[in-house]
Amino acid sequence: MTRAYVPLLHRVAAINALLLTAAVALTVVVLAPRKISVLALDGEVLVVLAAVALVVLVNVYLLRRVIRPLQALIVFARGVDYSTLDHRIEGAEPTSEAGELALTFNEMLARLQDERRESTGRVLRAQEAERLRIAQELHDQVGQELTAVLLGLSRVASRAPSCLEEDVLAIQDAVRDGLEDVRRIAIQLRPEALDDLGLTSALAVLADRFSEQLGLEVSEHIPADLPPLPPEVELVVYRVAQEALTNVARHSASSRADLMLSCDADRLRLTVRDHGLGLPPESLPGTGMRGMRERATLIGASLAIGSPTPGRGCEVRLEVPLAATGPARNRERRHSAR
Repeated sequence: MTRAYVPLLHRVAAINALLLTAAVALTVVVLAPRKISVLALDGEVLVVLAAVALVVLVNVYLLRRVIRPLQALIVFARGVDYSTLDHRIEGAEPTSEAGELALTFNEMLARLQDERRESTGRVLRAQEAERLRIAQELHDQVGQELTAVLLGLSRVASRAPSCLEEDVLAIQDAVRDGLEDVRRIAIQLRPEALDDLGLTSALAVLADRFSEQLGLEVSEHIPADLPPLPPEVELVVYRVAQEALTNVARHSASSRADLMLSCDADRLRLTVRDHGLGLPPESLPGTGMRGMRERATLIGASLAIGSPTPGRGCEVRLEVPLAATGPARNRERRHSAR
């Protein structure tokens, strides 16, 4: 970045040096007017000039120490990762204008983070509500209509001449496939297992579905019991696992993946690892990666995506601080609201 101004340190130091030089010159003129003609040869003048130079150097040194926090703030502001807004200026105290500015900058980052989390939450909640609505429409409307068509075809098949029997059976098979596709899409839009059985069972069903439908061998390492989690945390963990396994099936060229969930006193960890090609160098995040990061930000979690070994596999790791999730709502209460 090209600087189009003189730094504050240089400006203040130059002003102080000019003022000091003017003061010394004025003092010499006032106190020693008879020695003006021999100033160049007077040893006292050399001492005064040396003192002035020393004072200027000390002034620059002290100014540098005073302005250093401001320069550090500029460097920090240029290096802020605006995709997460997690970093803060350490040691910011209201002991100077620079400290006040650092505190204000930290508060601004906190407000931006809260506003982004709130807006992202509204978008994702609206998205999930729309997913639920579409899933219900597919299940209740399209699914029932296809079921009625299938029953009608069964009655037609019993009365159809033998020359049409093969065609009717083919149409029945096509309708059955369409009905299965509708059910599969509805489950992907809104996982019933997550609402009814919880996160552990939903992840197990998700792994089984990827194995059956896409031939991806998913090795599960899921604890039998988890501490009570808020519904939004369960949904984010499930969606991240779903997107990560989808990326494995589409892009990794790997036939197997590991799905691991672990939990300790203060942190929940989800890890999805494949054994395929790994991330390309300098690859840009796609829609799926950005969606996972937005969901992680919503619950205050951290998301790391990378290759443990360059060119060999990819790992998605989601870490949820349990202290930040707040108290979990009762699952029966959530069922009653559905």
